[in-house]
Amino acid sequence: MNRMIRGLGVVGLGALLTLGMAPAAHAAAPTGGHRTCSLASGTLTAAASTDTALTDMFTTYGDTGGGWTGGDSTFSLRLRGNTTGWFFSDTFLGKVSDGARPKDSPFVNNSIVVQGKNGLRTVTGGTPSAPEGVIPPEANGDWYWIGNPIDGTGGTVQIPVLRFHRTGSGSFDFAWVANRLATLDGKTLTLRSLTDLPSATGINWGSWTMRDHGSTYVYGINDVAGVRSAYLARVSGNDGLRGTWSFWNGTGWSAAESAAVPVAPYVSNEFSVAPYQDGYLMITQDTSELFSTRILARVSCSLTGPFSTGVAVYRTPETGASGSYHDANVWTYNAHEHPDLRRGNHLVVTYNVNTFDNVNSVYDDVTIYRPRFLDVTLNFTGK
Repeated sequence: MNRMIRGLGVVGLGALLTLGMAPAAHAAAPTGGHRTCSLASGTLTAAASTDTALTDMFTTYGDTGGGWTGGDSTFSLRLRGNTTGWFFSDTFLGKVSDGARPKDSPFVNNSIVVQGKNGLRTVTGGTPSAPEGVIPPEANGDWYWIGNPIDGTGGTVQIPVLRFHRTGSGSFDFAWVANRLATLDGKTLTLRSLTDLPSATGINWGSWTMRDHGSTYVYGINDVAGVRSAYLARVSGNDGLRGTWSFWNGTGWSAAESAAVPVAPYVSNEFSVAPYQDGYLMITQDTSELFSTRILARVSCSLTGPFSTGVAVYRTPETGASGSYHDANVWTYNAHEHPDLRRGNHLVVTYNVNTFDNVNSVYDDVTIYRPRFLDVTLNFTGK
């Protein structure tokens, strides 16, 4: 539940702004898109409100107790049998009483909540009496936080995951170790294999994954001179993330991970990129300011950028002493879209809520450590 610490660098808004493209250090490439597009010069209106159906569903399920009671990351993927998997990183399990968690609540580093016609159910590893993550921790205690999952061949689910280890005894004493690929059985959602992914440069790959024009694209993040920036890799082949990786170097694709250059500054650890109009839409928390409440819609004519500085589609009301919890320890992070749930210009966007008070507040109030679900309506007018 502390993964946002790595990235420290109220109402829906009907903001109507011209989408000026941010300056770029390299020319845009027609990767799955166009060198020019109307999206780059048009105007976008954005309004957001609570998605009551998803909010009520997870609130009711979490308050019932016994399974998931809160988590972060909050990725989604269509699964077998007309179900949807909601993929979480750090996750609380167990009982809820009067809106609070017991201090001995089970806690795992990743989980899946499966949404089907009969409601929700929680998938973890381990045993009922000793649950572990779907991707369990290593023998030395290293653990895995998840990235955006994708379908693999043979009915599998592929999840880019980040391996972390403890560096001290404090709550925030941990460090990234490597990127890996977890492959799950698509029916049982049990772990089949855990294999290495490119990890030589410190880029955390898996912030977002998508298929476009016959390839699989993977976004990752790293800090450049204190700025959290996005990078892009392309994976060839027909088996998702198991193919040959190449990296955007500013003018083309290189086999060397060390050649990768940023494609967008001021992104969050997790964000989304998906086709929209004749270009691409990024949804991200703004990291140009500390503990920002702004969720932005940024656009580009290409997956490789440049991306616009963006339109604020929502301001999260929970953050800080002046927020809805009246608690300086509470903050919000890692907003992104769920393109699998998009309907026309209606987007489902989630973001996470957390607190620095991991001793009391996160147990005393279950609502703090739960995702928020938004219905975002975009309207675009081209020039």
